[in-house]
Amino acid sequence: MGRNPMRAAVTLCAAAALAVPLGTASAAPSAPTAAPTQQTQDPVLTDCAGQPQVRPEAYILACGDGNSRLVSMHWYRWDANAAVGRGTNAVNDCDPYCAAGAFHSYPVTVRLDRPQAGEQGTGQRHYTRITLTYTDGRPDGASRTVTYPLAG
Repeated sequence: MGRNPMRAAVTLCAAAALAVPLGTASAAPSAPTAAPTQQTQDPVLTDCAGQPQVRPEAYILACGDGNSRLVSMHWYRWDANAAVGRGTNAVNDCDPYCAAGAFHSYPVTVRLDRPQAGEQGTGQRHYTRITLTYTDGRPDGASRTVTYPLAG
């Protein structure tokens, strides 16, 4: 009978040791509820694969063929209303055709704005418009400032 109290004590200690992690794990689900609030406050830029990006260093503008992209981006504003940064627009001249064309670099200022809630009901806001302002040269036929809608 002397061994039974020892076995009971060991079992009790083991149960107590298991209960502590279980108690911590049961509290874990409350942490993710803070994430949607943060996502709602900070809009994202949705890439070609539909993935959210925040302050990306590079971004493909021409999703179909990749012949226009932003590179070397440096963002100095990213908030609930707009994002503004500077970088380079690398554009393929497609001469004589796109596969044989050459990329040319044009410095740009980029503005993202018109954030809207996501369509999947996630509450994640995304920018729906991008404006490029060419600061030194621009692609043939392009205006100094061009604006495009962004899908979300």
